[in-house]
Amino acid sequence: MFGNPEQMAQAMRQFADMLSAPPGSGPVNWEMAKNIARHAVVADGGDPSVMEGERRQVVDALNLADLWLNEATSLPSGVSNPQAWSRSEWIEKTAPIWGQLCDPVAAKMVETMGGSLGAAGLPAEAQAMAGPLMGMLKQMGGMMVGQQIGQALGTLAREVIGTSDIGLPLSDTAALLPGGIAAFSQGLELPAEEIRLYLALREAAHHRLFQHVPWLKSHLLGAIEEYARGITVDVSALQEKLQGLDINDPSRLQEILSGGDLLKPAETERQKAALARLETTLALVEGWVATVVDAAASGKLPSSGALAETVRRRRASGGPAELTFSTLVGLELRPRRLREAAALWKALGDARGVDERDAVWGHPDLMPNADDLDSPETFVAGKEDFDLGLLKFLEENNDEDK
Repeated sequence: MFGNPEQMAQAMRQFADMLSAPPGSGPVNWEMAKNIARHAVVADGGDPSVMEGERRQVVDALNLADLWLNEATSLPSGVSNPQAWSRSEWIEKTAPIWGQLCDPVAAKMVETMGGSLGAAGLPAEAQAMAGPLMGMLKQMGGMMVGQQIGQALGTLAREVIGTSDIGLPLSDTAALLPGGIAAFSQGLELPAEEIRLYLALREAAHHRLFQHVPWLKSHLLGAIEEYARGITVDVSALQEKLQGLDINDPSRLQEILSGGDLLKPAETERQKAALARLETTLALVEGWVATVVDAAASGKLPSSGALAETVRRRRASGGPAELTFSTLVGLELRPRRLREAAALWKALGDARGVDERDAVWGHPDLMPNADDLDSPETFVAGKEDFDLGLLKFLEENNDEDK
C-alpha cells in the first residue's frame, strides 16, 4: 500500500528532517508542542506581555486574598511568590505537569502508530526492510501527537485564569493571567477589582490545599495516570484509515493521527476505580475551595454570590478544560458533584469547626467518599469522631518515630 520500499524510505527521511526532539526524550516532542501552543495563542488575537500595572494589581490581589483566607481555614498560606503571567508563560510553566499527564497515552499512541504503519498491508519485501524504519515512524508519530497536544494546550491557554482553575496543581506558584481575568469578566457588570479579588481567593485557596496536603497532588495526578494507562488505541480503526494512504501526503497522515476517536477506554475495574476516585477528589477539592472562599469573601465582597454562581456554571459546563483532557488523555475532567461536596464541607465546619473540618485533609483514609456525598449528615454526625481520633493517633505515632 506504500508503493516502492525505496520511495517509502525516502519519504521517511524527509519526515525525519522535520523532527527536532533528541533521541530518548520521550514519546512527545514537547518543545514543538509548546511552540505550537504559543503560536495558537498569538494567532487568536495576540498575547501581550503583562504590564507592570497589571502585575501589581494581580500580586496585590493574591496577597490580600491570602490574608482573608487566614480567617476561613486553618491551613497555612500557600502563596509565597505571587505572579502575573501571560498566556505563553502559562504554557511554558505548566508544561512539566502536562507532560506527566499526557505521556502515558502519547506513548501508547506512538507505539501503536509505529507498529501499524510498519506492518499493516506492507508487502513481504517492504516488511523485511521496515525494521530500521520503525524508530523513524514512531518519531514521526510523536511529532504528530505533539502537534495535537500543542493545539489543545493553545486552546486551553486562551481560557484559563490561573494555575488551578481546572482543579489540578499545574504549578507550585500561585499566579493569575490578566488576559484570562479579562476574558472571564466579559459580560459581567461587576467591579473589576471585585472580580480580580474573588478569582485571587480561589487561586490562593487551591494553593493552600496543594502546598499543605502532602498526599493530594500525587493522589490526583496518580488517578489520572492510572486512568490514562488503561486507554487503548483502536488499532483496527487506525488500520482502516491507513488503507490506501499515500505516504507522500503528510497532511492526510496528520489528519488521521490527530483523530480523538482513536482513543478507547479500557473499561477495566481498575480504570473505573481510578475514574471514580478522581471524580470524588476533584469534587471535594472544588467544594472545599468554594466553602472557604465564600466564608472569606462574606461581608467583604458584595458580588461574591454572583461570582460564585458564575464559577460553578463555568466549571460544571466543562469548557476548554474538558475538551483538552478528552483530547489528551481520553478523560473528561469535570467535578460532577461540586454542590454536594460544598454542602458537606459547610455542614462539617458548622458542626465541628474550621480546625476539625480541615484536619480531615490530614490523611486520604479520613476523606469523605462518594457515599458520603450522598449522605453528608451521616459523615458529619458520626464518622468524624473515629476518623479524627485515628488522625491524632497517626500524628502521635509519627512524632514518636521522629
